[in-house]
Amino acid sequence: MRQGARITLALTLAGALLSGVRAIQQVTRAGRYLYTADGTRFYIKGVAYQEQGQVIADPNNPFLEPSTFIDPLANGTACQRDLPYLQQLGVNTIRVYSVDSTQNHDTCMQLFSGAGIYTVIDLSLPVNGSIDRTAPSWTTGLLDQYLETVNVFSKYDNVLAYNVGNEVVTAPNATAAATFVKAAARDVKAYLNSIKSSALVGYASIDGDSSWLYLLAEYLSCDVSGANSGATAIDLYGLNNYEWCGNSTFEASYAATETLFASYNVPAYFSEFGCITSTPRVWTEVSALLSSQMSPVWSGGIAFSYFPAESAQGQFGMVTISPDGSTVTVDQDFTNLETQYTQASPPNSPSQSAAGSTSYPACPPQSSNMLASTTLPFTPNLAACTCLEDNLSCQFTPSTSNYSAIVGSLLDYGCSLLGQSGGTCNPISANGTTGVYGAVSACDPTVMLSWVMSQYYLDNNNNPQSCSFGGNGTVNTKAPSGTSAANAAASSCLASGTGTSVPTLPTGGSSGSGGGSGGGSGSGSTGSSSGAVAMDARTFFGVVTVVAAGVVSGLWTLA
Repeated sequence: MRQGARITLALTLAGALLSGVRAIQQVTRAGRYLYTADGTRFYIKGVAYQEQGQVIADPNNPFLEPSTFIDPLANGTACQRDLPYLQQLGVNTIRVYSVDSTQNHDTCMQLFSGAGIYTVIDLSLPVNGSIDRTAPSWTTGLLDQYLETVNVFSKYDNVLAYNVGNEVVTAPNATAAATFVKAAARDVKAYLNSIKSSALVGYASIDGDSSWLYLLAEYLSCDVSGANSGATAIDLYGLNNYEWCGNSTFEASYAATETLFASYNVPAYFSEFGCITSTPRVWTEVSALLSSQMSPVWSGGIAFSYFPAESAQGQFGMVTISPDGSTVTVDQDFTNLETQYTQASPPNSPSQSAAGSTSYPACPPQSSNMLASTTLPFTPNLAACTCLEDNLSCQFTPSTSNYSAIVGSLLDYGCSLLGQSGGTCNPISANGTTGVYGAVSACDPTVMLSWVMSQYYLDNNNNPQSCSFGGNGTVNTKAPSGTSAANAAASSCLASGTGTSVPTLPTGGSSGSGGGSGGGSGSGSTGSSSGAVAMDARTFFGVVTVVAAGVVSGLWTLA
C-alpha cells in the first residue's frame, strides 16, 4: 500500500473510532427519491462487498448460490485493507449479502462511516436462513434471525437499508411467495419504527419479463388496506439488472426498463449490475444510470462484485486478494469502474421540497402473472408457538444433532399418516395465493413436526409407539390428557398468535453489542464462515396431505 494511502487510512480510522459525533449524513426518503440531511439528492454509487462462500454445483442450485458465508463486516483487518480501494473506486455504498449477528462489527462499520460509505445489509442467510422460493413461509425462526441482525446493526449510523429478500420470486408462477416477503417487510418495518431507526426496508428483485416484473414491484410497494399506508410496503426497491453488456446504449438496454418503472412510487436502484459477457467490463452503463436519462426513476446502483464471485453466468470480481490476505491487486474492471464513477454527475433534482411524500396505491389484482394475495401471513409469535410446544402430547426429540436433515421427511411421513386416517396438515400449511395461513404455520418447523406427531399420537389412542417416529419422538407427560383437553390447550395458546403485531427481540437476544446470541425459537448463531442459522420451510418442502404409494411400507421402520 502506498504511504499516502496508509496515512489517509490511519486518519480515517482514528476519526471514525474516536469521534463522538455523527460521521455521516442520514439518508431519508422524500416521495420516490433519497436525500441526505442537507437536502442533496442521494444516488447510490456502490459495489457488492462480500467474499463468496462455498458453492456446490447441483441441479437444485441453478443460480450457484453459496451454502456458506464469510461476514465481511466482522473482519476489521480486511476492511482496513480494502477501504483505500473502495475510496479509490469512488463508492458511497456497499451491499453485504449475509452477516453474522454474533460477531463484532464495530471496526468495519465505523471505518466505513468515517469514509462516508453506507451499507445495504441483506438479512437472509444461505440455505435455511431465508424465505425459500419453492416452499415460502414466514416463521418465528426467520423473524428472530432478522431482528437479531437489525438490533446488532441499529447502533451504526451508516446502515442505509436492510433487504428482507433477494430474488425470492423468479417467475410469474412463483409470485405467491411475495406475500411472505411483504409480511417480512411489514414486521421488520414495525420493529425499526419501535426502536426509532431511520433505516429503510428493501427487496432485491431478479430482472424478469415485463409481463410480471412490474406487477411484482407494484405489489411489494402497495398498500394491502387501500388506505395509502406504507405499513406493509417496502421503502426501497432494488433490481438486479444485467441488460447492459459492453458498449451498449441507453436505448438498447435501459429505455424499456425506464419506461416500465416510470410511475413507480418508492425509491428504486439497481441492486446489482455489471454484465460479464464481454470482458474486461467497460462499465459504460454508469453514464446512463447516473444521468438525467434515468434519474426520474432510479437512484444509482451496486456494481457486482468487488471480490471474485462465481455464478451461472461466469466469473465476476474486480480485485484479487493475496493468499495471506494482506494485499489487493486490482484488475481492469476496477480501473474502468473507477473512471466511470469519477465521471458520473447525476442531477441534483428534483429538490427535496418538490419531491413530495410517498404514496401507496392499491395492490394489483390477482392474475396469472401475479398470484399473491393481499391477505398476508400474520406476525410470527414466539410466545404462542412455545406455549403450543409445551402443551403438545408428543414432542420432536431428534436422535441426531443434524435434525434439520430429517424434519422434512418426518413431516411428509406424518402428514401422509394423518391423511390416511382422515386428518389434515392444513394447520401447518400457508398459501400465499388463497391468503389462508394455518394457525401453526408461523411456528418453527420443529414445532410443526411436534404438532403433526401429536395429532397422530392422539388419533391412535395415545399409543406410545405412535409417538416414536423412529426414535425421534417422546411422549410429553406434562401435556393435557385426552384429545379434547389437548385441543383446548392448543387453541388457547394460539388464540393470540394469529394477528399482526409489533415484534420484539426474543428473550436473551443481543443488546446490539455485536456479541450476543439468538434466543428465539429456531434461531441461533454461526461462525463468520458459516451456513444457515434458522431452519425454515425448505427443510420440509413437499409436505403432503394425501397418502402416497409406498409410504405405508415405511411404517414399521419409523414406528
